[in-house]
Amino acid sequence: MSGFSQSSAYSQNSLGTKRKWVPEEDVALVACMVDLYNVETYNADTRFNANYLNELERMLEKVLPHAMLKAKPNLESRIRKLKMEWATVYDLLNGKDNSSFGWDEHRQMVVAKDDS
Repeated sequence: MSGFSQSSAYSQNSLGTKRKWVPEEDVALVACMVDLYNVETYNADTRFNANYLNELERMLEKVLPHAMLKAKPNLESRIRKLKMEWATVYDLLNGKDNSSFGWDEHRQMVVAKDDS
């Protein structure tokens, strides 16, 4: 997993500083989660156990040493966001009214029919 960008961005809002994830960090996060799942030390049936975030933090520190990602709040909130986004895409593609949506394998994205 070497070759990942070391850049990350922060924005200021009324609640304080909010971290903006870059695509390379998302790729590294998902790759580390897959590795963690395959090791079977930190998963129970279909879910990760309580200690997985700390191990995930250690794994990402090796891949992205300058990203300074912490289990809480960074990893916990990003995983929650990715779950919501995945659920939305899943519902678009597999829901009862999905006739307008499909998956473009080449571009790796959801596409919709133009009804105009």
